Amino acid sequence: MDEHIKHPNNGKKVKFKSNSVGSKKENTRWVIVITIVGFILSSGLSFASSILLENVDLIFSFLIVLIIVVVGIIFDTIGIAVTAADEAPFHSMASRKFYGARQAIKLVRNANKVSSICNDVVGDICGVISGAAIGFIIIAISQSANLPTSTIVSLSLTGVVAALTIGGKAIGKTIALKHSNYIVYKVSIVLSFITKRHLKTKI
Repeated sequence: MDEHIKHPNNGKKVKFKSNSVGSKKENTRWVIVITIVGFILSSGLSFASSILLENVDLIFSFLIVLIIVVVGIIFDTIGIAVTAADEAPFHSMASRKFYGARQAIKLVRNANKVSSICNDVVGDICGVISGAAIGFIIIAISQSANLPTSTIVSLSLTGVVAALTIGGKAIGKTIALKHSNYIVYKVSIVLSFITKRHLKTKI
């Protein structure tokens, strides 16, 4: 590497300005809240899925696992899109009264929180639940076929679910980075619709 690339000509170090992500107190409170919420949701949904899987046949069990995986991929895509989105176009849309544009601005401005909810809370919980659900399915198959749980069946099922999750998230990330503003706007439209319907119901 050339010497002038390693060091600036004036001898000064390059300093980068930190991005604004809220106060330290606010971020600490958010981390605590999201950790507690994640624990409650993960425990509750894992318990609910275990009960649900005990009362359905194998075909519906596989369908439930597939739905969980797809939900995790969708929310992971949304989380990446929000962090990659540009706020400027939504200001122009808001000035022209586009439906959902103001909600999109809120999403982009709170990208750290939105990505935590989508990627860490929903995405990771879906991963945990899908893994637990596959465990129940493997036990059910092993008991019905009188096979030990360490057979090639269990390896194949866990491999398929892991491959679908990893491959789906890889595709989702590519789409999210390429169409970040479009995804954020579509999500903001849905959120605006839900919020307004909720307010009308309360009134």
